[in-house]
Amino acid sequence: MRLTIAGGGGFRVPLVYRALSAGPFAGLVRELVLYDVNAGRLAAIEAVLASLAQQGPPDAGPRVRAVSSLAEALDGADMVFAAIRPGGTAGRTADERIALDLGLLGQETTGAGGISYALRSIPPMLRLAEEMRSRCPGAWLLNFTNPAGMVTEALVPVLGPRVIGICDSASGLVHRAARAAGVTLPEGRLDGVGYYGLNHLGWLHRLESGGRDALPELLADPAALAGFEEGRLFPPGFLASLGCLPNEYLFYYYDTARAVAGMRGTDLTRGESIARQQAELYPRLVAAGPDAFALWEAARRSREEGYLAEARTGAERRDETDLAGGGYERVALAAMRALSGGGAADLILNTVNAVPGPAPEAGGTGSAVPAVPGLPADAVVEVPCRVTPDGAAPVPQDRPGPEQLALMRRVKDVERLVVEAATTGRREAALAAFAGHPLVDSDVLGGKLLAGYEAAFPELGSLWHGGP
Repeated sequence: MRLTIAGGGGFRVPLVYRALSAGPFAGLVRELVLYDVNAGRLAAIEAVLASLAQQGPPDAGPRVRAVSSLAEALDGADMVFAAIRPGGTAGRTADERIALDLGLLGQETTGAGGISYALRSIPPMLRLAEEMRSRCPGAWLLNFTNPAGMVTEALVPVLGPRVIGICDSASGLVHRAARAAGVTLPEGRLDGVGYYGLNHLGWLHRLESGGRDALPELLADPAALAGFEEGRLFPPGFLASLGCLPNEYLFYYYDTARAVAGMRGTDLTRGESIARQQAELYPRLVAAGPDAFALWEAARRSREEGYLAEARTGAERRDETDLAGGGYERVALAAMRALSGGGAADLILNTVNAVPGPAPEAGGTGSAVPAVPGLPADAVVEVPCRVTPDGAAPVPQDRPGPEQLALMRRVKDVERLVVEAATTGRREAALAAFAGHPLVDSDVLGGKLLAGYEAAFPELGSLWHGGP
């Protein structure tokens, strides 16, 4: 199989290569094609992969080829991973700072920053999808480009079911909660696991073991909750009353003031910290020779430990339990293996919220019904899916509680406005998206946000006026 990574100079690409070189995914890919518009970043990641290859048996990993032509990258591809960041780390910094300067949450995927990021990400991702449809129509696109749910929804009209959104936060929550509850999950299966939501906005609502739901007991045990990140993010009494475990990103909704205060109380935003790290790191990687992988690994560990720092106090850092959960590369490779005929797998993915209804001969209409009741069947949601060579089929979930459903509906309305703005160039849709997001909730602030992002990103003005 030939795997192409669009965004091949991305920081996390070595995780994919490492997973393809040893363990259950070894031998799955014969050629790894890296495509990136930034030659310096591409050279740095090539150096890390070469260093990593020297540490294992000869030819253990796939052959690596770096290219600067998208057409060359896509010709003959069987699978495409996309993890692009238009505007780079400087763009991420602007996404964060413009919101924070208005007293709003400054986070790259959630709230105002996520909307700005999506407006920049969707147009180039649409171009990638169109090129795929022309050059490798049989390939699957596994999308990591954030905000993953919005970007995936924008691509469905072009690629249909052959685009699937990837994120590891939901699966990480499930595995950490299962470990804390003493529940063993069979490899590749999510039997008895209930999870519903949108990307970065979901809840674990069932965790069965031997036919018994272990989640209520876990939610009633403050000591067990204190043993993993999501359990510590929220007060035990709140979780017990909620009756489910929120994805870590719900911290930004349930404790917004604390999140904003934590972000504004640091010298550097998350994006600024990463930008500084990478500006120093990437040139060193190119020159590091056999030490490139060790240098990259130390940087990766530091980066992971600092994740969601605004939710922690003092010198508290993420521990091994928090860092466990599979990683986004393993979610993607498990999906890739199942799509390519390596055996069905259960994974939490971003896909269309449509489950085929009963056929007419069985008394039904044949029309699709939503996997998450209360959300449109054609919306992209994040739910457990059964993955086979036919695609990712969502597993029907319980109907969310009224407050959860109301929040999901409101955010989904915003997501659809963002997709409309990015695909039609209608500025009014972007303005409505900023103003209507629950973490903004203001026409005045929505207008200030859009003006601020337009000043930072001239390409948005081109988008509204139909420019290139």
